Amino acid sequence: MAMPREDTNTMRALQGLENGSSSVRLQAAMAVGTAPDPRFVDKLIERCAIEPEFFVREMLTWALTRHSSSTTVPKLIAELRSEGAQARSQALHTLSKIGDRRAWPAITRALLTDADDEVARSAWRAAVVLVPEGEESELAGVLATQFGRGERETQLSLSRALISLGEVMMPTLRAAMTDRDPRVRRHAIATERLLRDPDAGFESAIEEAKRLVALGGTGQEGR
Repeated sequence: MAMPREDTNTMRALQGLENGSSSVRLQAAMAVGTAPDPRFVDKLIERCAIEPEFFVREMLTWALTRHSSSTTVPKLIAELRSEGAQARSQALHTLSKIGDRRAWPAITRALLTDADDEVARSAWRAAVVLVPEGEESELAGVLATQFGRGERETQLSLSRALISLGEVMMPTLRAAMTDRDPRVRRHAIATERLLRDPDAGFESAIEEAKRLVALGGTGQEGR
């Protein structure tokens, strides 16, 4: 007995997601997103955890956003407990794109301070999207514990996350600008500079902050 055409197409798409060619995997993910089917969700999440190509992972995430959040969100939350850093990072990234605030309780302090920079950065981005009204200040406090962490790309991600929280993060930012750790002070001052002048660029803000800290300043003089 021949397999129904619908099942044949489903099987072809699932196999395409595992193809050795990244272009085939990309096309398969696009096809799955174009015709959402709950049977695809587990495979999409599974592929997110191991897919080596960034552009394919982005298409996998897009395909997941095309499915019902009542199906995807619980499964993505479960993925946050994975031992694999990419699995956690991509699940967080996808949750930020879905934007369903039911996922907020799963954005734990452990994820926001994860030892893996990519996981932490994804958690910061997800947190500022999902944080409920009234909890922004507490989130800013947790994010501020990461000032001075990592290289420029990681630091820029943190600065952008804090800036997106708006005025509520200013007391936390000002406190970090006088921290005893010069690395923390530099990052906080650079964040404040970026907030005041977004067009200046992070590199310029960091260099200015370095000069200021070297001279013993905090960036709050005369204010």
